[in-house]
Amino acid sequence: MQWHKENIITDEGKKAEAQAPVIISASRETDIPAFYMDWLINRFDRGYLKWKNFYNGLYSYVSLSKVRLIVFWSKNPKSLLKHFEYFDKKGINYYVQYTLNDYDDEKLEPKVPDVKSRIETFIKISEKIGKEKVIWRFDPFILTDKTGTDDILRKVENIGNQLKGYTEKLVFSFVDIKHYKKVQNNLRRHHINYQEFNERTMREIAAGLEELNRNWKLEIATCGEQIELKEYGISHNKCIDDDLIIRLFSGDKELMDFLGVELREENTLFEEKTEYSRSKNLKDKGQRKYCGCIISKDIGEYNTCPHLCVYCYANNIENEVIENYKVHRSNPKKEMIRGE
Repeated sequence: MQWHKENIITDEGKKAEAQAPVIISASRETDIPAFYMDWLINRFDRGYLKWKNFYNGLYSYVSLSKVRLIVFWSKNPKSLLKHFEYFDKKGINYYVQYTLNDYDDEKLEPKVPDVKSRIETFIKISEKIGKEKVIWRFDPFILTDKTGTDDILRKVENIGNQLKGYTEKLVFSFVDIKHYKKVQNNLRRHHINYQEFNERTMREIAAGLEELNRNWKLEIATCGEQIELKEYGISHNKCIDDDLIIRLFSGDKELMDFLGVELREENTLFEEKTEYSRSKNLKDKGQRKYCGCIISKDIGEYNTCPHLCVYCYANNIENEVIENYKVHRSNPKKEMIRGE
């Protein structure tokens, strides 16, 4: 699907054509809430941003005039607490994909705040915007010669017990290192002796989660995984989730029209409920085979996340990431995250 196009005036006063998405993802490719929220607010004030395709090197403009929903992705979204009001005033909907892992001892996420402070942030965000809008991701699960399935489950249990009542959903994935040469090299450079998951270890995790969830009563889903785990009460996830969007934001007509949703109020003897039908298939064909997301425009860029997580697929060279962030900090109001 091609987004609607419109003309914009750039910061340099030039006319340009821009795609105008209805849903933006901020972002799978870098942590915008942790590092780039002031930039994002500025670009919303300006009405557009500039984006570079990592794979073909092409630049394009993105108009923000039609945005009805932002899906935030972050490992440290504390800054959102002071920015939610901005989007509320603009009438823009949002929810948060909050990756809350516990790899403090393993040093796999060296620049991420400790797990205790991130749990506190999660709870504050949940209390501010509602537990249905904060999705807990333990993503990915990583096996090493020092961290087995029982260790992972203990970590998940510790976090999950503290988040009980503050979220409705847990999403996870199994790290897939063999397909990412740069991740393999990075792990070896940090002397991390990783192990690939197999069906046995995946099912050990799933069985453990099923048992833990007797206490939490969360919806649990995998992200981009082929394996079927329905017998453990685990489904396949849609991170950009049209069902969730309809449930949370059905009052936004423009957003519902984009989704092709027609709402119907039905009155019965005992209750009044809303039914809906959909006339569009908006599955994002640009994502992995087993990804269930509907389309959104990701506005992040690779090699810009200073968290420097050892297993990250979105960073290539640490020095390049650090330099990119320095350039951004010296030019925080430029069209692009990189400061260009």
